[in-house]
Amino acid sequence: MAAARVDLDGKPIKAMTICMIGAGGFIGSHLCEKLMAETPHNVLALDVYNDKIKHLLEPAGSHPWSDRIQFHRLNIKQDSRLEGLIKMADLTINLAAICTPADYNTRPLDTIYSNFIDALPVVKYCSENSKRLIHFSTCEVYGKTIGSFLPKDSPLRQDPAYYVLKEDTSPCIFGSIEKQRWSYACAKQLIERLIYAEGAENGLEFTIVRPFNWIGPRMDFIPGIDGPSEGVPRVLACFSNNLLRREPLKLVDGGESQRTFVYIKDAIEAVMLMIENPARANGHIFNVGNPNNEVTVRQLGEMMTEVEGCVQCIAFIAFLRI
Repeated sequence: MAAARVDLDGKPIKAMTICMIGAGGFIGSHLCEKLMAETPHNVLALDVYNDKIKHLLEPAGSHPWSDRIQFHRLNIKQDSRLEGLIKMADLTINLAAICTPADYNTRPLDTIYSNFIDALPVVKYCSENSKRLIHFSTCEVYGKTIGSFLPKDSPLRQDPAYYVLKEDTSPCIFGSIEKQRWSYACAKQLIERLIYAEGAENGLEFTIVRPFNWIGPRMDFIPGIDGPSEGVPRVLACFSNNLLRREPLKLVDGGESQRTFVYIKDAIEAVMLMIENPARANGHIFNVGNPNNEVTVRQLGEMMTEVEGCVQCIAFIAFLRI
């Protein structure tokens, strides 16, 4: 265990108990690792699966942190233990979500229920029991940028005012109701608004995190075609799959859309600051990304092809506008 930790104001950080919903996923597994290796905090790890955190749990009693992490196998939509576990904790972190792009169009009800309805009890229990909440949202809540409505040759496309996304001022622009792909973004935005309202009316202490393309080991494999409005880094999974199968890389609209990628360990450092500085983080929404690590999808494909060491042709496909 690390030496005594201090917050950004130089005050000692007291050990806390964290109820982490979705602890067995990509982000949750890395956050659990960080918490176990470098802090005195306790974790109640909630998830349906624990494959990505088994190395923290097994063999039982064999790690220095074995008495500080408990795994509870449960589904938050149908488990009466949820409120009790939230009551046991000082802080709840909700990472649970359906974020598979193929489901947005084919399973919009499941997408909406998972990202909004199933999250309601978490918010309710935190608010009623005066427990702090860190809720993970998505960069997709912004929808389309203002710049996406401009002609491709418009010089205004280079103006940051038309494409830079700011937590407190950028509008959220979605497609029409019949475009089901917006079911995910709408559900995520609505739960954000509910959390914000709970804070304003009932005093809920909350922080909202909007990840921008976090990548690294144990990243979920989400195949599919990566379009200009997509906000999760499935393009890496798609390209990796293509390269392994010796297939052409598919580029939407020539691969000119841009991405900013963040390594998961760096992103976790930002989350740790939110966890251990509640006075500074409370009531705020944070975009967590790296605007200085920007690349077009085409450039990414070329780099991955070079790294893979095989020469592949790149297929160009038309993109169906959403």
